[in-house]
Amino acid sequence: MADMRMFANAFEHLGHDVDALLADVGLSRRDLNDPDARVACDVVGSLFARAQQKRFTPNLGLAMALATPLGAYPLLDYLVLTSDTVGEGLAQLARYLRIAASPMAVDLHVDDDPVRVEIETVSAVGYEFEAALIVLRLRDETDGPFAAASVSFEHQPDDVPAFERVLGCPVRMAASWNGVAIDRSTCQLPMRRRDPILRKFLESQADVILQQMPARTGVAVDVRRALASRVASGTTRMSAIARQLGMSERTLHRRLADDGVSYQELLEEVRKAAAGRYLDESTLAISEIAYLLGYSEPAAFHRAFKRWYATTPEHFRTRSR
Repeated sequence: MADMRMFANAFEHLGHDVDALLADVGLSRRDLNDPDARVACDVVGSLFARAQQKRFTPNLGLAMALATPLGAYPLLDYLVLTSDTVGEGLAQLARYLRIAASPMAVDLHVDDDPVRVEIETVSAVGYEFEAALIVLRLRDETDGPFAAASVSFEHQPDDVPAFERVLGCPVRMAASWNGVAIDRSTCQLPMRRRDPILRKFLESQADVILQQMPARTGVAVDVRRALASRVASGTTRMSAIARQLGMSERTLHRRLADDGVSYQELLEEVRKAAAGRYLDESTLAISEIAYLLGYSEPAAFHRAFKRWYATTPEHFRTRSR
């Protein structure tokens, strides 16, 4: 319902009669004030469809992002913006987006150059909204000339040139993924609100929320189980897991998003557990473990391991033994 309240405020900013829009989908402003209430995703979709029928807005996701103020997601926004750098802020977004409890996830591919911030959600408007929000927030909140390398969509936005003018980067259509590409050098830009003390406090609150959220269920459990059986062979591509589970890759994306979890998040969980187990129980060299888990080079594995365990693989193995 917090999402619905934010969307309603954005529609009002765009000039819509929000009371009428809410009534059309069986809601009222009073419903929006319950912070613990939940609303079905198809009701949100109906709200967007009804708004477009009454008053069409091209590039609706972009328009909604422009109308969404900083602090619309209070805890999540400041977990990101108190980070030291753009790259660390993106890592915070990928880690904590689940606390927003919406069917959206971000996979951060830090070993690619440019770095890929891949978005998983259930609609074209959702892809446009999240991609635009990432670019706009980082552009406003960095101590430097932030610019995305590009934005990619599987679909074609209503007005691509307008999208490019607002975001200041190329927009690629008919792409194989949805999200934002950011150069490695840009990921090193400092955030102007960086505050390690406040960030640590916010992380402690967010970690409690994550611990209280429901355990993985449904298709997320099936994916995790399939990944655990494949991680030692390195064959962990989403297309392969989708075939094993008897569904298309797009369907798997959607069902995981409905569960509030991303494929990359599950893969990270499985790799983390496997890495700790191999270092603790096997005599394999660290470079062998890296290749076993699907990393093309040991340096990428070292970076991931430090993110998981806040220490190096060498120190982890020594301490464990």
